[in-house]
Amino acid sequence: MATRAIDFVKAPQSQKPQASVKAEVRTDSRARRYDPAETKQRVLAAAHMLFSTKGFANTGTADIAREADVSEGSIFYHFGSKKALLAELGVRHGRMMIEAMEQGDALEDLEPGIIIPRVFEFCRNNILWEGMGGDPCEGGAATGPKAAMAKSEDAEPFYHAAKDTTTEWILRQMRIAMAKRGITGVEIDIAASFTHHIVGDAIDRVLTAPTAEEAARVEKETVRFVRAACGYSSH
Repeated sequence: MATRAIDFVKAPQSQKPQASVKAEVRTDSRARRYDPAETKQRVLAAAHMLFSTKGFANTGTADIAREADVSEGSIFYHFGSKKALLAELGVRHGRMMIEAMEQGDALEDLEPGIIIPRVFEFCRNNILWEGMGGDPCEGGAATGPKAAMAKSEDAEPFYHAAKDTTTEWILRQMRIAMAKRGITGVEIDIAASFTHHIVGDAIDRVLTAPTAEEAARVEKETVRFVRAACGYSSH
């Protein structure tokens, strides 16, 4: 049996009568299930897991509700619409990517040679688009996020929200890191947007590469190109 995305029921800590324990578990489960903050997190976690395993097109709100162990109506109550749920999930995904890029390091200590490999690794482990069946480097059929947006309307609010979240971080990180290194003459707001697009295209190429060697070649060139374009190569 598949494990729920979030399991809130804990084992009893004392030797109470079985009927009493069951009653407490039912009461605790109901109380947590209908807490607004808990419900939203359950839904987001369930949606993230289902999109990762089934894809956008194959996941409906009924599937999400069942996995989160909430009513389908509560999804619309807390998020308003499936589009809004997807947008909030995109923000969540963007924040997860930011955590993967930072890994606890100070922003001024990061640079493209550190950040970009972390992005690729995060994307390999958090594939949320359609068609990613099998390992591309082992000959599995695959498409990237751009193809997913063309295939599924659900993907669009997700990716726009994720893009806005990560681009804002890239802009902030670039300002701090470039100031530390004395890099000048770069229009950072434009460079941040360009960097997002370049790395996004590289993600498509890496995840659909026919061999591990080709994926490594794309990753290396992406790092070299972004470092040179943003002035890191001369510092």
